[in-house]
Amino acid sequence: MKITDVKTFVVANPPPQIGGRYFLFVKLTTDSGVVGYGEAYNATFGPVVTAKMIEDCAERYLIGQDPHDIERFFRRAYSSGFSQRPDISMMGCVSALEMACWDIVGKEANKPVYKLLGGQVHQRLRSYTYLYPQTGSVYPDEADDAARNVYNDPDLAAECAMQYVEQGFNAVKLDPTGPYTSYDGHQPRLVDIDLSARMLKAIREAVGTRCDILFGTHGQFTASGALRMARAIEPYDPLWFEEPVPPDMPEEMALVARGTSIPVATGERLTTKWEFARIIEHRAASILQPDLGRSGGILETKKIAAMAEAHHIQVAPHCYCGPIVAAANIQLATTLPNFLILESIKQWDGFHAELLKKKIEWQGGWVIPSKEPGLGVELDEAVCEAHPWKGGPLHLEMAPDPLFP
Repeated sequence: MKITDVKTFVVANPPPQIGGRYFLFVKLTTDSGVVGYGEAYNATFGPVVTAKMIEDCAERYLIGQDPHDIERFFRRAYSSGFSQRPDISMMGCVSALEMACWDIVGKEANKPVYKLLGGQVHQRLRSYTYLYPQTGSVYPDEADDAARNVYNDPDLAAECAMQYVEQGFNAVKLDPTGPYTSYDGHQPRLVDIDLSARMLKAIREAVGTRCDILFGTHGQFTASGALRMARAIEPYDPLWFEEPVPPDMPEEMALVARGTSIPVATGERLTTKWEFARIIEHRAASILQPDLGRSGGILETKKIAAMAEAHHIQVAPHCYCGPIVAAANIQLATTLPNFLILESIKQWDGFHAELLKKKIEWQGGWVIPSKEPGLGVELDEAVCEAHPWKGGPLHLEMAPDPLFP
């Protein structure tokens, strides 16, 4: 079996754009006609540029090769151009292509990928969702920043959390900690500390012990600033404090982990076993959040999870992207003894469901792993073609100016 063709799709995510402004999918085809799908969680360059990067990587290291030889593909791509170091853009490309290879391998074996990775540990996977606005975009215009929404109004946040609890979720996430900029980390403003505490207080009073609260940030703070924030929210017992400082220096994150009773979680912006090894070495987090569209793919993240398991660290796969990364996350999480919880985009309905020929199964707060071969989902290419990306901002962006210019 040899890979003979690669095709990419840059798909615009219609409003309310939950999961990102666009999705980057790849399709690999073999000489026997087997098709595999993958997805990149990559925002360092425009998506059309990244799609060409994915195609270039495939043409150099996959076309004409056996999709079973995943370790060889990874090493060749990892060393591309005499690099041999974690490269977030390359690993986004590799992750998409690697999960497409696994999709092919599973289909060829007529088994779900999880059956080829050590087998099934979990029959169902606990899931959480962000508190998403009930109306409007998740990317409000600057003029709307002062409007009441689930990001800045404790009562609306508590009401939204209760709605998710009534649906069956027993964990919800929010990130009310104020702006994040290209110049972070910074000291949190007192207004941001106060709002965060009031938001968590309102949610905790509403949901009681029926629901975990996941406290998200985007690496906004210095270690000392993160500890100030942690002290304010500790009374509401969040399950985690996510990415309290920027991802480039785990020694600083370790200061936060040692200084708060709240478990620290991180990993969305990290890639490969080498970056996660530094988190583990410094005991900077007790929960790892690799995103399989960036971390290096399924096999690489299985290695990351094994390293974590040896240090009694849990894994909670991240997913703020499309349904193919979600499917890869599910395949891996199903095999992990140290799995904690899975990020879900609500109930995998809306445009995420439209993009698949059969939606991801979600029941009362739990994701049910598919028994279909490969990744367990099939991309609807007609829907992809009907929603082409026409340009605009990157998938996620930080404010370009300092908090206090």
